Amino acid sequence: MSAPTRTVSQGRAFLGVLGRDLAVTGKEFGTFVSQVLVQPFFLLFVFGVVLGQLGYVTPGYAQLLLPGLLALNAFFVAVQATAIPLVIDFSYTKEIEDRLLAPLSTRLVAVEKIVFGAARGLFGSLVMIPVGYLVLDEVNWQLSGLPIAAVLLVLGALAGGAAGLVIGTLVSPRKINVVFALVITPLLFTGSTQFPFLQLGNLRWFQVICALNPITYVSEGLRGALTPAVPHLPAWVCLLALVAACLLFGAIGIQGFVRRALD
Repeated sequence: MSAPTRTVSQGRAFLGVLGRDLAVTGKEFGTFVSQVLVQPFFLLFVFGVVLGQLGYVTPGYAQLLLPGLLALNAFFVAVQATAIPLVIDFSYTKEIEDRLLAPLSTRLVAVEKIVFGAARGLFGSLVMIPVGYLVLDEVNWQLSGLPIAAVLLVLGALAGGAAGLVIGTLVSPRKINVVFALVITPLLFTGSTQFPFLQLGNLRWFQVICALNPITYVSEGLRGALTPAVPHLPAWVCLLALVAACLLFGAIGIQGFVRRALD
């Protein structure tokens, strides 16, 4: 078989496996949408509406909050969509063996898991946009920033999928709940989703912790693209950090996936 033919075959197999996973998501669409909307909706409603009407947050806070919640959903939905099924597949159902029998290299199967998780994360983020416009009264985005915002969301979702691959291949089923509590919860509150990163100057130690969280760069990048009046990091810093996160988590996750697949 010639190299171009093998490439086409691998490409078709990759799309076939990805399409199968997406089809399963389609069958569970209602459940999936409810899972990705409940937590961010209440965060949006309480912080953007309730606290605003009570006077505990300043006018315009919704402009800062909504991009952060889009970033949060893109990353976390991707993490969960990748990590939890992998833990189950490797430990209980052994369904991962069906994927490994496909005419794909083991590394490409791992990449497919990242892409699938990222697709769910991206969708989970996008469905928050109409919700935000319905719930909040002060959303006014700069439409010229939509292309860079789209790139940032894709990179954030891919970083989440890659991080989910790391968790799904390194954590045993008995410890997955503990890991999510110890890792995911801190990530939730250190991603600059509810506050601008640059205004943490008086809390330098906390700013350093936030700088280690990939979600920070999605949140800050989206604010810079959509609401440039809000203090934000430069776009090139956010893009570079997210590419680095994708490469780092991807390399560790793929290596872990190959090791688990060969066990």
